[in-house]
Amino acid sequence: MPSVLSVSITGRQKAALALSASAAAIVLLRKKKTQSKTVRLTLAISNKKKEIKGKEVAVNFNFLCGLWKILKILIPSPFSREVYYMLLVGFMLAARTYCDVWMIQNMTSIEASIIGRNMNAFLGHLSQIVINMLPISVVNNLLKYGLCKLKLSFRSRLTSHLYSRYIHDFTYYKMDNLDSRLTNADQLLTQDVDLFCSNLSNLYSNLSKPIIDVGLYALRLTGSVGAAAPTAMLLYLLGCSLVLTTLRRPAAGMTAREQHLEGHYRFTNSRLIANAEEVAFYRGSERENLNISSAFNALANHIHDSIAFRFKMGVLDNVIAKYLATMVGFWMVSRPFMDPTHPTYGRAGHSKRLEAYYNSGRMMVNMAQAMGRVALAGRELAQLAGFTSRIQSLLTVLEDVNKGVYKRTLVSVEADGAKNKLKGSFMSGGVVIERDNVIKFDDVPVVTPNGDVLIESLTMEVVSGFNVLVCGPNGCGKSSMFRILGGLWPLLGGELTKPRGSQLFYVPQRPYMTLGTLRDQLVYPDTAEMVVDKGLGDADLDELLEAVQLSYIVEREGGWDAVADWLDVLSGGEKQRLAMARIFYHRPQFAILDECTSAVSVDVEGFIYSHCKELGITLFTVSHRKSLWKYHEFYLHMDGRGGYQFKPITECTNEFGS
Repeated sequence: MPSVLSVSITGRQKAALALSASAAAIVLLRKKKTQSKTVRLTLAISNKKKEIKGKEVAVNFNFLCGLWKILKILIPSPFSREVYYMLLVGFMLAARTYCDVWMIQNMTSIEASIIGRNMNAFLGHLSQIVINMLPISVVNNLLKYGLCKLKLSFRSRLTSHLYSRYIHDFTYYKMDNLDSRLTNADQLLTQDVDLFCSNLSNLYSNLSKPIIDVGLYALRLTGSVGAAAPTAMLLYLLGCSLVLTTLRRPAAGMTAREQHLEGHYRFTNSRLIANAEEVAFYRGSERENLNISSAFNALANHIHDSIAFRFKMGVLDNVIAKYLATMVGFWMVSRPFMDPTHPTYGRAGHSKRLEAYYNSGRMMVNMAQAMGRVALAGRELAQLAGFTSRIQSLLTVLEDVNKGVYKRTLVSVEADGAKNKLKGSFMSGGVVIERDNVIKFDDVPVVTPNGDVLIESLTMEVVSGFNVLVCGPNGCGKSSMFRILGGLWPLLGGELTKPRGSQLFYVPQRPYMTLGTLRDQLVYPDTAEMVVDKGLGDADLDELLEAVQLSYIVEREGGWDAVADWLDVLSGGEKQRLAMARIFYHRPQFAILDECTSAVSVDVEGFIYSHCKELGITLFTVSHRKSLWKYHEFYLHMDGRGGYQFKPITECTNEFGS
């Protein structure tokens, strides 16, 4: 295809072309060339009926590797705040265990003084409780404080890490449009991160406390009844932990599956809200109800199976980790008291044996309960494995997409005979050159994420000052070309020359309205602080609205600081004109207008195009309006069959459109 420089043009255009050529020669000295990332796009061909099996989710080596990788994010250094919170929690756990042991001994002494009718000893031990109840209460609440701060710190650290990659280089767009491995990224980034951090911090507490309890009680029992009893209990703990961990293997997969179904159910509801008007016009309420009911029933059925599994495991947990552990504890602690030849208790009196057994028995029961909690921690570990799998999958996809590696599953490639289709896996890397005041496609393929080759090789060049009208049937590649230009889709080949990102501005047919004030709508994506840094004030913004005949909305809405749901407050035409005012504010070298003046009157539309020319903004316009041809110097027509024409607009050009 010929470039713009090789096409004959009219006299009016020669002067403009000469000026543009001079500008291009100047900016050529500031040419900045960058190699684009090597892109791998994997198109996995599958059948709808075929299930794609993922990795097994369980407490295994893969889980430990994934958890270790996440822990390096949560705890970046030995001196991070998370370490201090973990030390605080660990110290408070040890302090609470010491308080429990002290309370057992003090309560035993109180009961002995009551039975012995020793009022002085009774009052003395009671006074000890009064003195120590405030420190014990402080210990308990410091433990809760440390756990809450640890969870919040984990979540803040992980959320910051994930969003730094999710927002980077349009990853949020690419994950949704170029990669099909994950759905409902919003749930992964919010609910799943919260649940993971909550489970991790609770597991640290629920596992550390009983382990400390077992150690301290075993040490105390060894001094009172010998080492045989705590040793037997520890061996029992090891055995029942292995048995219960093996039986709980399905729990991790159930947790991951439940979160996936929760996300799908929420997605079906949010989809109905986002498309409420279209559904209402189609009278599709019953059909959408079927979709939502189907998603909920799948979730409910899975939860039903999970409840049944947890019921069975709960029975085994209570029998093995609670009741049998207590029986083993009583059996082992009773042996020295039942032995008449025991050196300490064989000849001791009844009251001494009773006090010693009561003290040791309570510690043994507490030790058995602590061991039961250690064994039951495997249940929480299985849940953590499910959440770890979800977070790990998100991290993997984010890393791949940031590197330019995309994986996408296709349903079929045989039905579409009219279009070429890229099959299998391929790697290719185009070259991106940053240069001001020029956009040039040189042998660039226009390929969709599904592998459809819309144009095998696009070659064209546009310099500043020459507006281009882009036209053609739906699906011919107009928007696809601009997505490649904007960096949303990978450049799979050829060479693309364009200005830096801030000098390209895209205005869609349905302009995006952000959260915030009226001022935020005009200067988006800038902030109010950035407006001040540019030396602009509200008076300057008033002039921008005046240029698009929207000055009245400032007074109507209550000033620049007014906050509202702007998608609903502003009409379609007002939103489109406000989007055009954004162009005037940012003043990019090139702007892409994608049917963005369809709700604007012809006279206002003409003024907008004339004002863009005055500001030196070169336009790429996607439109079917005949009235817009006079504002452009070239047209790019795509026929939808892989062909295109890029030619200057002359008096002989056949203008088409409505």
